[in-house]
Parts: sequence; C-alpha cells; structure tokens
Amino acid sequence: MKDEATPELDRCAATASRRAKLLADASPGSSPVRPPSLWHHTDFRRYLTGQAASVAGSSISQLALPVPAVLELDATPAQVAWLTFLGQLPPALLALHAGALADRHSKRKQMITGDLVSAAALASVPVAAALDRLSLAQLMVVAAVQGAAGVLQDAAAISLLPSLVDRSLIQRSNSRTGALFSVAATAGSNLGAGLTALLGPARALLGDVGSYLISAWCTARIQTRETTRAPAGDRRLRAEIGEGLRYVRRDHQLRTLTLVNATTSAALTLLNTLWALYLLRSLAMSPTAFGVVLGLGALGAAAGALAAPALTRQYGPGPTMLVALALTPLTQIPLLLAAPGLAWQIAIGAALFVQLSCAAAAGTTQRSIRQVVTAEGMQARMQAVSTWLTSGARPVAALAAGGLGTRIGVRPTLLVGTCLLLVPLVVLYRSPLRGLRQMPEARPVLSRSGDPLVQPPVPSPSPSPSPAPAGLRAANHP
Repeated sequence: MKDEATPELDRCAATASRRAKLLADASPGSSPVRPPSLWHHTDFRRYLTGQAASVAGSSISQLALPVPAVLELDATPAQVAWLTFLGQLPPALLALHAGALADRHSKRKQMITGDLVSAAALASVPVAAALDRLSLAQLMVVAAVQGAAGVLQDAAAISLLPSLVDRSLIQRSNSRTGALFSVAATAGSNLGAGLTALLGPARALLGDVGSYLISAWCTARIQTRETTRAPAGDRRLRAEIGEGLRYVRRDHQLRTLTLVNATTSAALTLLNTLWALYLLRSLAMSPTAFGVVLGLGALGAAAGALAAPALTRQYGPGPTMLVALALTPLTQIPLLLAAPGLAWQIAIGAALFVQLSCAAAAGTTQRSIRQVVTAEGMQARMQAVSTWLTSGARPVAALAAGGLGTRIGVRPTLLVGTCLLLVPLVVLYRSPLRGLRQMPEARPVLSRSGDPLVQPPVPSPSPSPSPAPAGLRAANHP
C-alpha cells in the first residue's frame, strides 16, 4: 500500500524543485525572471470574480434588508437596531468554529455551502413579500442566518487564496483583491439603491441572491486541488480552536498584527458609528455630497490596495504599515475642525481618500504577511482568530460610541476615537515588525509522516528596528 504521506512529500519536493529552478535562473549572468501574471491564472480569476460578486451583493442586502422593515413593517428604531445587531453577531460567535471547520474540511465546499445558504435565506424575503407573509421575525432570522453563512464562507475564502497562488504572489493577489472589493462594494451600494427604487426593497434582494449563485458557480469551477489533511479522528472542534489560538499567541508576528487589526477595528467602529450623523446633521452635508465623499473613500481604498506591493518593495512592509498607521489619526483632523460649507466638504473627502488609502495599504500588507508565515494547515484558524477579535470589538465600540455621544457629545466622542487610533500605531512601533524590510518566508516543518507540524512558523530574522524613511513619510503626507 502506498504511504499516505507520499502526496505531501511529492508536493514539497516539487515546490523545492521550482524554487531551486528560480534561484538558478536568477543567478549572475542569467536573465531576470519575470513574475507570472495573475490575470493569466485561471483559478485566481474565478476566485476573484466569485468573491467580488459576493461583496457587491452583500452591499445590496446591507442597504436593502432594513428598508422593508422600516417602510413596510413600521419597525421602531430599536427593532432596526436589533436587525443590524443580529446580522453582526455571528462573526463574534462563530468565527473560531468556522476557521476550525475550514482547516478540517474542504474550503471550496464550505464556501459553496455558505453561498447557497445565504442565497436561500435571502430568497425567502421576496417570496414572503409576494405572498404578503413578510414579518420582522423573518427578517431577523434571515439576517442571523445570512451572517452565520457569511462567516463560514469568509473563513474558507480568505484561507483558500494561499493554496491557489504561489506564496511569492500572495501580496499581489491581496492587492488586486482589495482594490476590486472596494470598487465592488461601492458598485453594490449604488446598485442596491437603484434596485430598491426600481423593484421595491424586497425584490431588490434578488440581486444579492444572484451574486451568491455567481460566487458558488465560480468557486465550483476552481480546479486547483486543496492540500489534503490527515483526518481529525476523534479530536473535538474545541481542541482545534484552542490550537489556533495558541498558534497565533506564540508567534510574535501573528500576535502583533492580530492586535493591530483588533485595535484599529475598535477605533474605526467608534468613529464610523457617529460619522454619518455628524456629517449629515452637525455639518448639514447634503445626501448628494455625502455620497460623493463615500465615493472618494472607495477610490482611496482601491488606490491604497494597488499601491501596497510597490510601497513594500521600495520601503519594506514594516515602514509601510507604520507610516499608514501614523497618517490615519491625522486624517481625522479636518473632521474635528470642520464647519458647514463646501470647502470643508472637500477637505473631509480628501481626508477620507487618504485614510482609506492608508487602511487598504496597511491591511493588504499585514494580511499578506500573516498568510505567508502561517502553515498551510493553520490558515483558516489563524484568520479566524483575527476575525473573532475584530468582530467582537465592533459591537462594544458601537455601544461605547452611543454612550459617549449621548454623555459628552458627538464631536468629543470623535476626538476619543481619533486618540484610540494611536493604539495600533504604538503596538506596531514597539514590535520588531516596524523594521521589516522584506516579506518574510515560512519554513515548512514536516513530521516523519510528511504532514506539516502544527506549531508556530519560524519567522525570517527581522532586521533591527529603524524609523520609516523620510522619503516615505513625505510621500504620504496630504
């Protein structure tokens, strides 16, 4: 009988052979090797198309789902808040479980299952509306089911990417993905508004149903074989969840970047909770101007994601993230000083462009680092830990924003959120990651049977910490 470890050993040998060939081709006297184009990568295109469709569709439902509750079912503000809360609760409760399941089973099957469950849940809304049976209870169940299915899909989708492309292409893949997602989210919001006006709020959700079906179809057409993993046997899911938590905690790179993610998410949630209220009410910004400002933000996010690989090549991942995090609190200054008027609206739009450019550049870079240094069998659980912490921080930050806004006022609360944006900057600055000048590489550690050992990755030696180059700081100032 053929040894079960043979496929894994063959794969590792093939990878080593390819790397050796690349090194030989790059030796002195030989012509430089051009990196392969991602657009010629069929499975990556299918992955990207499906996920972009899902992001656009989710933007439709985020806009359209509360509308029938308000316009057709006369929901109170508290009921609308519960609808939103139930949609955001599943990531905080299920992210760790979804990550463990994705590492244990086929990621593509989990993605397809999540897409189909979401499509079925959302399709029930226009059907119930057509039969005049729609209720608030159904909308709340749909929001919870869609949120839970989305957690399953996202945990598998994010961790599938490193197995589709070579690890040298991970940052470029995340860059293209982040840029397209920013555009898709904005397009989905605009499409959702148009469908709501044209078809009505309930039937507008059919756009999101279609997006989930497109995503499932694209995922089903991905042909790259996933790395097989030894059967879990009698191991409980709780044990694998604990394994993922320890894995992230023991590695300083993963631990630092996860903490940066969580603190950034909490600060931005506190700001975003009151942002629209502040602009529309306190600064008397018109809905049209508000939409233009949001559009500038989406363009900034796309620009930052696309620029991230070039910035990290020139200045290094550490300085790039450090400068992006340092600029983010400064982009809040126009918001804090603003008064009604066109000039301030332009300033706020420009600041939001810079803020989301920084967020996308830092986010693309840190996600790429985490994916590169994480062992293949731990990708989903590693990502799940970050999702769990960031998702858990959002409801707390939203409640804090409401309480502070009522007690001390909206503008002082925005100042508190701006100060909180200094926390992730301090966390990264106190870490050796601030001086990281090139993307690290993971060192595969195999057991005697050929299976990857579940232990923290061995990081590449980090250079001594140093401040960001003056050129990078100047280039990123507004």
